[in-house]
Amino acid sequence: MQFQWYPGHMAKAKKAMQEDIKLIDVIIELVDARIPYSSKNPDIDTLANGKARILIMNKSDLADNSITDKWIKYYEDKGYFVVKIDSKNGKGIKAVNGVIQKACSKKIERDRRRGILNRPVRAMIAGIPNVGKSTFINSFAGKACTKTGNKPGVTKGKQWIRLSKNVELLDTPGILWPKFEDQNAGLKLAFTGAIKDELYSFYELAILLIKFLSENYPSVIGEFYQIEDFGVSESEILELIAIRRGCIKSGAKPDLDKAGRYLIDDFRASRLGKITLEKPNCD
Repeated sequence: MQFQWYPGHMAKAKKAMQEDIKLIDVIIELVDARIPYSSKNPDIDTLANGKARILIMNKSDLADNSITDKWIKYYEDKGYFVVKIDSKNGKGIKAVNGVIQKACSKKIERDRRRGILNRPVRAMIAGIPNVGKSTFINSFAGKACTKTGNKPGVTKGKQWIRLSKNVELLDTPGILWPKFEDQNAGLKLAFTGAIKDELYSFYELAILLIKFLSENYPSVIGEFYQIEDFGVSESEILELIAIRRGCIKSGAKPDLDKAGRYLIDDFRASRLGKITLEKPNCD
């Protein structure tokens, strides 16, 4: 399977971010805690241009906690200010404002020496599609400021949001990068829903997810779907899932594409448990 998605609005959004970066004090980049490397857009590093960097590990409630802690250390060692949050339920949100002030402490002190008081920190919110930027902003602001959705592409344009006298946020659309050099990264983005579902086969995606889970979380499929015999291939496991979920088409045959969709949905909703798809290189 080949994974790629870079519609025209993403190219326009990237160009707008390049123009706005001069107005920004700090870049707050959201990544998916289940794929903290694959969901980190390398183009943001180029755009950052020496700005202070905060990395928000969102959806931490869906990820393997022990691996998340390793990722936090990995990025802190690279000079990022890192916060793990669950923006949907508001966990970890209160810590973000303090981290913003800490990341911009030199800028705030420089303004103070110049006699500039109470100028709000300007932060750009960046990240890939469907990483939860809008949900984070609404939770951070304590009110509905942006549209939210569980599919990529909800935010189409930029908008400034005044959170308080201390912080202003510039929300930007989710952008990927023009070409995935590593198709394995594209696969992980597809697993988590950062790429439009219409672009690939749920059957093929489910087969690859079963392979990963069998190697890294060998008990989760059997426990969740109550499947006992695992001496079978990935396609046979998907057949068993289809039978368990009642995915049967005409001729009493298992509907493997429908079962694959169920498996991917169960993974994305964390019904299979807290699962992280990658570990830091230092591990």
